[in-house]
Amino acid sequence: MGDGTNVEATHELARFVAGLRYDRIPQPVVEKTKDLMVDWLGSALAGKDARPVVALERFAAAMGAPTGDAEIIPDAATTSALFAALINGAASHVAEQDDVHNGSVFHPAAVVFPAVLAVAQSERASGQDVITAAVAGYEVGIRVGEFLGRSHYKIFHTTGTAGTVAAAAAVARVLGLDAEQTQHAMGSAGTQAAGLWEFLRDAADSKQLHTAKAAADGLLAAYLARDGVTGARRILEGKQGMAAGMSTDADVSKLVDRLGDRWATVETSFKWHASCRHTHPAADALQSLMAREGLRSDDVARVTARVHQGAIDVLGAVSNPTSVHQAKFSMGTVLGLIAVHNAAGLDEFEKRALNDERVRSFGDRVSMALDEEVDAEYPTRWIGKVEVETVDGRLLSARVDVPKGDPTNSLTRDELAAKAIKLGSFRGAATPDETCAAIERVWALESESPVGLLVRRSPR
Repeated sequence: MGDGTNVEATHELARFVAGLRYDRIPQPVVEKTKDLMVDWLGSALAGKDARPVVALERFAAAMGAPTGDAEIIPDAATTSALFAALINGAASHVAEQDDVHNGSVFHPAAVVFPAVLAVAQSERASGQDVITAAVAGYEVGIRVGEFLGRSHYKIFHTTGTAGTVAAAAAVARVLGLDAEQTQHAMGSAGTQAAGLWEFLRDAADSKQLHTAKAAADGLLAAYLARDGVTGARRILEGKQGMAAGMSTDADVSKLVDRLGDRWATVETSFKWHASCRHTHPAADALQSLMAREGLRSDDVARVTARVHQGAIDVLGAVSNPTSVHQAKFSMGTVLGLIAVHNAAGLDEFEKRALNDERVRSFGDRVSMALDEEVDAEYPTRWIGKVEVETVDGRLLSARVDVPKGDPTNSLTRDELAAKAIKLGSFRGAATPDETCAAIERVWALESESPVGLLVRRSPR
């Protein structure tokens, strides 16, 4: 990667964060940030009662923070900012419908909003502060993910690693840290950054721990910096920094690429299917093909999903899913749900991913193959290609160049609201009316001062 001698990238990012002001953010970026927060809210609500979320709630209670100023989104409870960030970070990453930035292969919402909202509520910050801090977190986290590159993602869960730095930058902005303090916060965040993909092989709960810790550790780093704790000044690009230990193809120029002119926040995609994003392009392509040809699942003899190497690296670890969450990382299961039920949403995964023999049978007919074009375009573009052989011997194919949810094929506000309401109702975290009220609050967030409870529940 080079040692970054001529580029003080961590310093430049810190200066950007410290200098960011609400009135300097273009209005389309402000509006997209609010849409991203609505989308995050639904995912955080849907994490209610998930095993890692419940465990972290018990941990918070045992560690002496039973109440506080920061809300636990999936439950009608409050705690300290640190533990709210921890719990909400885990909850955000359960349903697998939180947002994703293609080029960095990073899920910003699950680490940025839990930290920002918790601190804003604790510090009595304004809605404009929340928006500004979220943009800071997205801009930093996305660039760190792009900088760390494809080699990093092969082993490391970028949302856990880049996400820790993103959360630190976001909280630094809420706290009003100057550039030097922000740089120290990023240094302390980067030295804590972690998250390995090995959990996929065991159906372990580590993915939720990654987002929980990224949000909480970023928060910790920023508060420590406010109180004078120093961190490595070149934690990203230094000779013994993150890239040196976690990447073989890092490109330091990506950290400051058009910083302040290119707003990476608006490049973020929404997720339509309730599964790993690597399955979405093929799912969209298969759904299109089956509708076009009038096929049923039992008309299909074989399916080949032509994919990028990152999909093989992540999804190839799951051949026989044993949990619902692991099934979300199985190309066979996802395409089976699309073929049999024409959907791969929360209900389909909960009720049919592991128990529907037709879905399992279809999954056994699915394989993945590396496609040179798809791989060359990734991660900037996530192209979907499928090849289908029918039982009567026909060879069919389809492709999708822009999966549903990408910025040029995005979700409308009506679709975002409907998605959030469905997610909120999934395990009874909030009624449709309660979620609707929270959504309206987010879409008018700039007028809130201070930010109070986001989800205001009626007596049950």
